[in-house]
Amino acid sequence: MATRDVIVVGASAGGVEALTAMVGGLPADLPAAVLVVLHIPSGGSGALAAILGRAGSLPADTAVDGEDLRPGRIYVAPPDHHLMLLPERVVLSRGVRESGHRPSVDALFRSAAYAYSTRVVGVVLSGALDDGTAGLAAIVARGGVAIVQDPADALHSSMPLSAIEHVRVDHVAPAAQIGAVLALYARQQVPTNSAPGAATALGRGDAGHQQEARS
Repeated sequence: MATRDVIVVGASAGGVEALTAMVGGLPADLPAAVLVVLHIPSGGSGALAAILGRAGSLPADTAVDGEDLRPGRIYVAPPDHHLMLLPERVVLSRGVRESGHRPSVDALFRSAAYAYSTRVVGVVLSGALDDGTAGLAAIVARGGVAIVQDPADALHSSMPLSAIEHVRVDHVAPAAQIGAVLALYARQQVPTNSAPGAATALGRGDAGHQQEARS
């Protein structure tokens, strides 16, 4: 048996406020890794990791290509790079934009679903349009959990509303309450499923980058 030890979070407009509220509710002994994608301009400052590190008790850092995935840490997508997962490893890519975004929430969610199946909890927070909906559906299809910020609590409700409309969501809650929900799921034991090859999860455009990360 495994636990739900991989938490992936996506946000866009209004996401900094939602992320800081969520992170503030995470316990210091969280037995899960947290990976965060926030839509930011390609020339952005990359200050989100420092903001989240101050918001709660978990260390937060900008993700580094090829680093090991460890519980009790927050990994933040850097500007102009997709943040994705292989088994036990973080992958960064400058592959094609998805829904006009790099980093893309869907790219992270999809790769997590295929690499970790039932171990994944996906969280969609404040944002415009619908990035994250397809990726959250992939997580649910692989036996993972879907959590969405209450649209009434979000500064921009389009992403949460799209997820709720199109995905079988397990929990809808204000951002400040999501951290406590995640702490419960992180200790829940689940059976593991065999996952398809990582190339399927990352997409054809990232096959070369996948090989580089393995070496």
